[in-house]
Amino acid sequence: MVIPAETRIRVLFSAEDIAARNREIAAAVAALQPVNLLVAPVLKGSFMFAADLLRAMHAEGLAPQVEFLQLSSYGAGTASSGQVTMVRDLESSVAGRDVLLVDDILESGRTLAYAKDLLVARGARTVRCCVLLEKPAPRAVSVTPDFVGFSCPDVFVVGYGMDVAHSCRELPYVGVIES
Repeated sequence: MVIPAETRIRVLFSAEDIAARNREIAAAVAALQPVNLLVAPVLKGSFMFAADLLRAMHAEGLAPQVEFLQLSSYGAGTASSGQVTMVRDLESSVAGRDVLLVDDILESGRTLAYAKDLLVARGARTVRCCVLLEKPAPRAVSVTPDFVGFSCPDVFVVGYGMDVAHSCRELPYVGVIES
């Protein structure tokens, strides 16, 4: 899908608001004094959030290791298929470590629950979940994030790493396509 040049996107969360919230989340993570922290962003949608959050964590004195998970439940569509698929796994052991899962958006909960259960089963000391956006829709599975950037209305969002058919990821804010 190619997004027409005349497409208007209404800003829901500005770049400035996101940056401020990232600093607050980083301070909260640092206050926990994590042990051998591994930050595990869930690709692809969380990559911008994770990068900015990691820089904010560095400013708080943290030096986590970073490895990426890639899970999919959307494909090229705008609605979850209901099935989570592992596309890319972590390369090292999480046994005995504090892990911070970083994801872009919490809707059904399937992706986050899948990742959290996987890491707990692999022996992580703790697995905490951090999401940029949390939607109010009922969850398909029970999962509660430890850190939330923003509560988000039940609309399809783009920007700040999140896409519509691989477009709009580069936007420095989170928005809604209006036309």
